[in-house]
Parts: sequence; C-alpha cells; structure tokens
Amino acid sequence: MSDFSNARIVVIGGGTGSFTLLKSLKKHTEHITALVNMVDDGGSTGVLRDELGVLPPGDVRQCLVALSETPLLRDLFSYRFEEGTFAGHAFGNLFMAGLEKVTGSFHEAVEEASRVLNITGAVEPTVLNELRLCVKLPSGKTVRGQNAVDTSNFESSKPDIWLEPMPMVNPAAVKAIDVADLIIIAPGNLYSSLAPALMIAELAEALQHTKAPKLYVCNLVTKPGQTDGFMVSDFASEIERFVGSKLLDYVLYNTREPGHDLLKKYASQGEYWVQVDESILEKAHYRAVGVELVGDIFKPSSKADLLPRTLIRHDSDTVARAIEEIYRGSV
Repeated sequence: MSDFSNARIVVIGGGTGSFTLLKSLKKHTEHITALVNMVDDGGSTGVLRDELGVLPPGDVRQCLVALSETPLLRDLFSYRFEEGTFAGHAFGNLFMAGLEKVTGSFHEAVEEASRVLNITGAVEPTVLNELRLCVKLPSGKTVRGQNAVDTSNFESSKPDIWLEPMPMVNPAAVKAIDVADLIIIAPGNLYSSLAPALMIAELAEALQHTKAPKLYVCNLVTKPGQTDGFMVSDFASEIERFVGSKLLDYVLYNTREPGHDLLKKYASQGEYWVQVDESILEKAHYRAVGVELVGDIFKPSSKADLLPRTLIRHDSDTVARAIEEIYRGSV
C-alpha cells in the first residue's frame, strides 16, 4: 500500500475547481504542484493584462491562496477593492503584476509570491508567454479570448479549439509531470479552464508518457450552450480529446443529488445535474468511481472563500479522501 503523504501530486486546471481541491489536498501531502492555465483575460486580470502587459495573475493567485499556510495573507491576497482607482482589483493580482515588473519574469514573481504566502507545495504556470484561447463555432465565426469563449454558445459540442500564438511551455511544468506519482485533472470549465492547460503539446506529450495514474474529477453541473446534455463519460471524452490520447486511468464522479429546490434554481439558468451513464462507464478503458462528493450549500467562511460564483460545490475534503483511497488502491 503506497504512502499518499509522500506522493508527488500534480493538479492541472485553474480557477475555482483547482482552488477547492488544493485547499484540502494540502492536508494530506506536502508534495503538491498546481499547474495553472494562462489564458485568463477577464475582470481584474484582463485589465492588468491589457494595460500593463503582464501575464494573467488571477488563476495563479487563487492556487497560491489555496496552498497558503498564512490565514491573514490568504485574506489579503483575495481582498478585492470596492471603490476608487483600484475598484474591482484583487490585491493579490496587483501584487503579482508588480512583482513581475520588478523581477522581469512572471515565473520568478510566482516563486517570490509563494515564499511570501508560505505555501505548501508549488504553483507553476503552464506557459511563459501571453496566449489567447480561440474557438471556431459551427457558423464559421472564431471567438478569441477566454472571457469571450466562456460566455459563448457553441451551437454544438466538441468545437475546434486552439491557442494563439504558439505556447512557450514552462519547463518546470513538464518536469512536474515527469516525476509525478499521481496526476489529477481538477473539475472546471472544460473549454475555458481545462483545455488551455491540457492541449499544450509538450504537456500533452508528458501526460501521454508518464507512468503516473491520471485521475479526472468530473464536474457537477453542465454549462449552458457548451456542455448541454453531457454525462460523466462525455466530460471524460473531452478531456482525452484535448490531450489527444486515451490517457485517463480513473474518473471520479458524484453520486449525490442536491435538493429539488436547488436543482430547480440551477435549471432556471440552463444548468443541469451531470447524469451518470453507468452502462457506458462500465465498458470504459478507465475505472469510474462514484462517491457522494457534493457538500452542503456553499457559505463563505472568510473573504478568501468569496471566489466561487456557485452554490453547489464539491466537498473538497471528501474529494481529497476519495483520491487518496483510489491512489492506495482500496476503493
């Protein structure tokens, strides 16, 4: 039986999905590396990116906050100004932008911020250059930019998706995959959060060649106009399409439905509970593991938790325990 506390774990994603998972995984092991997509161009991050020419700090900041062992600094980095010149900006985004200007390197800025925040593990950007996420719709229209992609109706599933210009992969991200004992693909928006990390050629190649088991934590609800009607196997299929290989060893999915009233609230926004297609999962090349992963209705306990925009959340402690059991081979 393998010792999970000594396992070298890589978590791939960005945003709320990675944040939720990382803050519980760090209770189980210190050997965590978060690989973060670098296409965010909305909100505070988008303004800093456009006006200062810095790489996007937002998703990296969230992962740093999740892994930080200093509560006050977690709150500070998540604090968002409500008025004045800096209205809408998170302090951590401004801090990261300033560090990049001072050091001349976003990668070095992340390392310095990691020390300031006293994080468990490491956070690595997937690339070292500015990228734009692009999607071609069936109509022939090309949508550019993560924020625009995130709010687009694809008109059908499985759109053409790519990055511009050519990604300059972060060598530290490739190395993390090469030496990992477990690769986790965090829950998150398939096209605007996970695809930009998984479709980078060097990272995809590393994922295809590593002998570490690859585990995907499936989303809880569908996204209107993009994953309508998706079941668990559909999400897993898209993950593998991004990488270009049937690489998944495990898919962890939820078996607990929230109450009717909450589901009705989501349905009014075009979001529906991800259904379990058991007959397909039983025949899949990966092992599908169902666990009651949904926690109570989300209630922020601190300013650092004001990141999500949803009420339905994975119970991060339950997810972390399930991942450990899968790794140990006892599920």
